[in-house]
Amino acid sequence: MDQVFAPWRIDWVEREGGNDDVDGCVFCAFAEGDRHRDRERRIVARSDRAFVLLNNYPYNPGHAMVIPHDHTGDYRDLDDDVLLDHARLKQRTFDALEDGLGPDAYNAGLNIGGGAAGGSIDDHLHTHVVPRWEGDTNFMPVVADTQVIVEAVDDSYDRLRDAFAEQDGAAVEGEDRAVEFTD
Repeated sequence: MDQVFAPWRIDWVEREGGNDDVDGCVFCAFAEGDRHRDRERRIVARSDRAFVLLNNYPYNPGHAMVIPHDHTGDYRDLDDDVLLDHARLKQRTFDALEDGLGPDAYNAGLNIGGGAAGGSIDDHLHTHVVPRWEGDTNFMPVVADTQVIVEAVDDSYDRLRDAFAEQDGAAVEGEDRAVEFTD
């Protein structure tokens, strides 16, 4: 059995106060927040009912989360329109990652049910999409307790935003705003 260790994520899990500029659920605040802060918050794309956020503590470059606007931790609460929009935005995310970063494979999934599922935000579901490359893990995390980050999150943001912007139906309204898709 392969195991993925990510001890650097403990800073995120044990953080106090979360985002200082956000009251309540960070994902809800980002869904409805100032679109001119998208780049700062690392929101790379938006659709009518969901958005794509780069993970602040990525497992790999381009580690993204596709997040429905609806605040729920139960996947069964999402109506058909939200499910379809979320799924389409995941497809676009795979396409953008392919075009922008060219990974060999992907891991994608949800942490549902609270802390036992491994997630640090359990009351607003989100799908993790993690690009993978052959040999993307090495001895450093195990032997030296060190993660090798091969690309800054801001650089991944630029590459993915450009790839989203090239897709059919994309609307780009300024450097600080996410690429937008509407029905």
